[in-house]
Amino acid sequence: MNLYTINTGNFKLDGGAMFGVVPKSIWQKLNPPDNNNMCTWAMRCLLIEDGNRLILVDNGIGDKQDEKFFSHYYLHGDDTLDKSLAKHGFHKNDITDVILTHLHFDHCGGSIVREADKLVPAFKNATFWSNKRHWKWATEPNDREKASFLKDNILPIQQSGQLKFIEDNPGDFPAQVSIRQVFGHTDAMMLPQVNYKGKTILFMADLLPSAAHIPIPYVMAYDMFPLTTLNEKKSFITEAQQNDYVLFFEHDPVNECCNLQLTEKGIRPKDLFKLAEL
Repeated sequence: MNLYTINTGNFKLDGGAMFGVVPKSIWQKLNPPDNNNMCTWAMRCLLIEDGNRLILVDNGIGDKQDEKFFSHYYLHGDDTLDKSLAKHGFHKNDITDVILTHLHFDHCGGSIVREADKLVPAFKNATFWSNKRHWKWATEPNDREKASFLKDNILPIQQSGQLKFIEDNPGDFPAQVSIRQVFGHTDAMMLPQVNYKGKTILFMADLLPSAAHIPIPYVMAYDMFPLTTLNEKKSFITEAQQNDYVLFFEHDPVNECCNLQLTEKGIRPKDLFKLAEL
């Protein structure tokens, strides 16, 4: 098995929204904002190569939305999904599986591309994986969250016939890959867990968007159920620290991975490193 970091570019989100109740006087030291209070965040995906399976976890924001939409998010950087795949010798047509941690636009926007007047899967030979509970949540969205669930990103996946739900296909992933679920950020978000080189790699998605979010009170204002997130964070980082897991961050603008240590202030990052350094 091989693992690859797939960078799809950077975007900006409001710093206050990303750090919730934490005061700006504190969080601005962790991710300095611009004059509009916007901070840079990565859209970092994970590629799992196992035999004849090539599994991509999330795929970034995509490029099919209009100029007005993208103007809110200040896309920047030189990385793209295609360039990052090519760096490792792959093409979108090589992908056999796409695990969508959840269906917010910055995680699944690259699933669908516009060809003439049609919306079609970007990964023509892949199975797209979600779960029934989150799919229903995203396709029947509440008023607060519906701006993050774009129909153009979601419905064409099902219409293509390439969508599967994990509960209908137990055991369909390699033995080293398992799926865990959390319910604080959005309902039934999936966290892939991979056994790799004697280590457990946990893809944190939006449970822990960055290393800066490891302290327990650092919960995003975007989270639908913040107290649930808080309790899930406690459980996951305790398990990860006790078992020396490697956390893989989807949105940290600098740090790809870390392990954890117990300090007098609680659990904090120990070593910060790139996935390729494992």
